[in-house]
Amino acid sequence: MTILVTGAAGFIGMAVADRLLAAGRAVIGIDNMNDYYPVSLKRDRVAALHERHGKLFTFAELDFADMDALNAALSGQTVEAIVHLGAQAGVRYSLINPHAYVRSNLAGHVNMLELARERRVRHLVYASSSSVYGGNDVLPFRVEDRADHPVSLYAATKRADELMSETYAHLFRIPMTGLRFFTVYGPWGRPDMAMWIFTKKILAGDPIPVFNHGRMQRDFTYIDDIVSGVIGCLDHAPADDGGLKAGGSRSPHRLYNIGNNRPEELMHLISVLEQAIGRKAEIDFQPMQPGDVPATFADISAIARDVGFAPTTGIEVGVPRFVSWYRDYHAS
Repeated sequence: MTILVTGAAGFIGMAVADRLLAAGRAVIGIDNMNDYYPVSLKRDRVAALHERHGKLFTFAELDFADMDALNAALSGQTVEAIVHLGAQAGVRYSLINPHAYVRSNLAGHVNMLELARERRVRHLVYASSSSVYGGNDVLPFRVEDRADHPVSLYAATKRADELMSETYAHLFRIPMTGLRFFTVYGPWGRPDMAMWIFTKKILAGDPIPVFNHGRMQRDFTYIDDIVSGVIGCLDHAPADDGGLKAGGSRSPHRLYNIGNNRPEELMHLISVLEQAIGRKAEIDFQPMQPGDVPATFADISAIARDVGFAPTTGIEVGVPRFVSWYRDYHAS
């Protein structure tokens, strides 16, 4: 029996696949290898998975928004469960290229729902985002909060994914779990995220852009903690028992926040980065960007109660690990 991981060449997808494979679980990874950020990084992630795990890992380069290509790649394969992490990411990019989000995050998500229905998988775990909370100004964000005022198209597509998943869980009784990720960082991270951008610029002696004049908070969550939460959810599918689930469903569908439950001031993060790098940052204060929010903070009580999720890595530990990996990766 095999687990399908979409977005396997991506940051979280690679890390989840790596943990599954290390436990001896066969993984089929798929990714369209788009050029939203350098494809070389994605290829290096896939190569690392092949090198570490051999034939236990198979990879197909395809766009899961293309149902024919998806079915062809999986022909003859028995898929036990799906971890659907592939998506067009990025809040700001959704202002520039909205159609990429419609194709990947809407049409692509429906394809994964159809695949789950046709294959009768035991569980579909999929990536949502803390961005769905949009204009909410009450912290911490709770899964019970309304999430119908998105401030970016990216956020709107992720909320739509949750609603479509609820429909499929209701109609076809497919067990599903949606995970609202909060600012994930760590080794093999994404170059469009603040941790990578700041590290690159500080090392180069370039000014770093700090939005909202530094008055920002983020619930930075280390990748190892995220992976533990994803796999914990995967192995504990919601029951089809009519009971009320996290997020309000009575179908076998639940929604969880998955974060560190500890928001950090952006300026404190920069201070920790400076210490890890051994160099002071030159700061370029800028106004708030369209589609952004000033603070995120995850209430993780539901996933802690149901799955035992308990993040343990603060930025004082996680940031130096990222910086060390970053230096090694760019030295090789």
